[in-house]
Amino acid sequence: VVQLDAKVPPTQYQIRTWDGVTAIEANARASMALLARPLELDLSATPVLCWRWRVERVLQLADLSTKNGDDYAARVYVAFRIDPSAMSLGTRASLGIARAAFGPMVPDGALNYVWDNHHPVGTRAPNAYTARTVMVVQRSGATQLGQWVSERVNVLADAVQAFGTDKLKATLLAVAADTDNTREQAHSGFADFHFVGASQACRFETTAA
Repeated sequence: VVQLDAKVPPTQYQIRTWDGVTAIEANARASMALLARPLELDLSATPVLCWRWRVERVLQLADLSTKNGDDYAARVYVAFRIDPSAMSLGTRASLGIARAAFGPMVPDGALNYVWDNHHPVGTRAPNAYTARTVMVVQRSGATQLGQWVSERVNVLADAVQAFGTDKLKATLLAVAADTDNTREQAHSGFADFHFVGASQACRFETTAA
């Protein structure tokens, strides 16, 4: 668990079987923490990330365009190391300042696939705190609450679109339920993360009847 601000309570995570799916369960109560693991893979060979997730309630006060609203009932976070030659001098300097303030885990760039409350699916926007993190609305609203939803995203293509280069390496995969700004509650689940080739099918665990 990565707690970004020691003054903010961490989101609670546990492993459980949820409607027949072995999953990570997240409970956020005015809290934030990433549940993260390092990545070692060749995105050129396996650029597609597959997973399943579910949300029990959407947030009412969230708004990805503002710092006060930068909360999500569920999000999937992929961090990248980018070749220095593909970043401007100004970007490298800004990252150096950010790491001095927040520590060495600040990535060169990151994608966040989020379950939003009202923005249309497909919305892409810089994070309210840093343009080096791009928010991608993968699901939105309440129409699929309380059920497992399967996802398939081309991380490499999304990263190239976000950062303008394919000279990058995925270094970290994380999940989060994030409610420290709006002070709301979120209950969500994540399962079956795996990378596949662009032409390969996702391989999801069979749900028990």
